[in-house]
Amino acid sequence: MSELLTGDLYAFESLLAGEERATLLRVREFLAEKVVPIANECWARAEFPVDLVKEYAELGIAGLAYPECPGPKPSGLLSGFLALEMARADPSMATFFGVHTGLAMGSIAACGSAEQRERWLPGMSRMEQIGAFALTEPAGGSDVSGGMRTTARREGGEWVLDGAKRWIGNGTFADLIVVWARDVEDGHVKGFVVEQGTPGFTATKIENKMALRTVQNADITLSGCRVPEENRLRNAGSFRDTARILRRTRSGVAWQAVGIMLAAYEIALRYAKEREQFGRPIAKFQLVQDLLVRMLGNATACLGMVVRLAQLQDDDVFRDEHSALAKAYCTSRMREVVGWARELLAGNGIILDYDIARFVADAEAIYSYEGTREINTLIVGRAVTGMSAFV
Repeated sequence: MSELLTGDLYAFESLLAGEERATLLRVREFLAEKVVPIANECWARAEFPVDLVKEYAELGIAGLAYPECPGPKPSGLLSGFLALEMARADPSMATFFGVHTGLAMGSIAACGSAEQRERWLPGMSRMEQIGAFALTEPAGGSDVSGGMRTTARREGGEWVLDGAKRWIGNGTFADLIVVWARDVEDGHVKGFVVEQGTPGFTATKIENKMALRTVQNADITLSGCRVPEENRLRNAGSFRDTARILRRTRSGVAWQAVGIMLAAYEIALRYAKEREQFGRPIAKFQLVQDLLVRMLGNATACLGMVVRLAQLQDDDVFRDEHSALAKAYCTSRMREVVGWARELLAGNGIILDYDIARFVADAEAIYSYEGTREINTLIVGRAVTGMSAFV
């Protein structure tokens, strides 16, 4: 377990300090032993391995980034490598963990009051309560900032939420769901923590997905859902506050994309050494080596980008265009890499037995969520030109 990842040609992992490297290796071992062996079966059956939640909790990494939670605070580099490792093992479980720790806990950490942070984050860090993040709507995705249809209406000491959300990861079983809704009085987007089982809240599993099948995405309906005032996130007063959460989690998605690239490269490399055609391993063919090197080049370039992004964030240089460029670029390169890996495996690349089919399918969801390539491109374009091209 002391060796670097196969695809980490420039040894970026060696930038981690001793204790952080030990944490990463511990998580890598857990994923190899507990997650990888069941990943294809869970994906095929579209079932979430609930029993693994307790074992994820025992890793003690869910709340590392938050002051309210015990343990030493990690560098951005460690947080990034943890996201990479989880995606390298199983993008579905990486998404589950990212939704819980990044989107849900991140919303409470950034937008909650001190009392709210103390109320929810410690339990969430122990994974005694699982979180979800409800922003996207059935008729709104990229335009949700200005077109949000879910409403919140104040009635005395309560808020009444009405509307619908779609594609909500962990939504079928999460205990705490951060719901974003537009206040009918002032028109501003506000955040609310809705507890599972609240009357007027309904979550229905989305079926027939071709990607991230293990993730339990939900359609959520809010019909006269009453939430107490103490569950309104005190520091969430506009969509700009929501965007602060997405700025950080987009960085995590870029790291996930690198993890998927490394997994695809490792699968393809192993296969190329074992598969024989014309009496010799296909790894000896020039065109096969060309595919492998192109995969490695994409993964290496993107790993360098996200490592530098983590260093900037550790220095509190945290601009929208930084995470937007990384998300757009790394997920685009990821699409190329999984396609090349599937090409190398030929017909064996379209069945789960050889693993790559799952990564090819899951990459499509990673490519789209947390801001499409086009939207993230326009965020960067606005930054570099000083002019907005958004509609």
